[in-house]
Amino acid sequence: MSPERLRELLQEVATGQRPVEDVARTLENRVQEDLGYARVDHDRARRCGHPEVIFGSGKTPEQVAGIFCELAESHDRVLATRIDRNQMEAVLSAGVNACHDELARTLTWFRKPDIPRSGEVAVVCAGTSDLPVAREALVTADWMGARTRGFFDVGVAGLHRLLAIEGELHTASAIVVVAGMEGALPSVVSGLVSRPVIAVPTSVGYGASFEGMAALLTMMNSCAAGVSVVNIDNGFGGGYLAALINEQGIKTPSRSPGR
Repeated sequence: MSPERLRELLQEVATGQRPVEDVARTLENRVQEDLGYARVDHDRARRCGHPEVIFGSGKTPEQVAGIFCELAESHDRVLATRIDRNQMEAVLSAGVNACHDELARTLTWFRKPDIPRSGEVAVVCAGTSDLPVAREALVTADWMGARTRGFFDVGVAGLHRLLAIEGELHTASAIVVVAGMEGALPSVVSGLVSRPVIAVPTSVGYGASFEGMAALLTMMNSCAAGVSVVNIDNGFGGGYLAALINEQGIKTPSRSPGR
């Protein structure tokens, strides 16, 4: 449970809004809450630094709403990914004023809208068709407290577009690079900057891209140092890893391109 939520509960006891027994039961059940269809891990924020994230695919609107409300009761922020409109409407109908990013397919909620942010995560996107995955990475890193910047439609088919924003990439602590087709963009970016690069292959491409396998294999075989790879279309995983790197304060002096 977050310190802010704990203070709220204690204040409710002090003002007589809630009985001591009710708050005691709330605190006793915070490690895990069994909803019947899900065991909500309330202790994850203490162990891992961030609350549990809801993966919406395969869940009913009622299940998503139930888990979302349970997390919102005890934490300062909640994130759900792969959310459709019906699931979003169920959460809103349950009384949680969450924000739906339709392109990213995410649902976010903050107890306080203006949370402190530090460092910077950049998300570089090869083409407009890759935007849903890139947006998922951006929303995730933002939810985790990083300042974020997006650079879209800068794929290798028009290399001048990437070189035009090269200098701006040096301010980031970590860079998420999202690309489909042949998946070459992360190698190019890593060859230009002194920052960790998290490569995210997408399922965007024609038949021989094999729904992202071509991009995945290209990224895993990158000749550039400093590239790590997450699964196909896993913008959440890329954004999460970049935000964790950002939290560690990994910063090296910016270097000029040397040209």
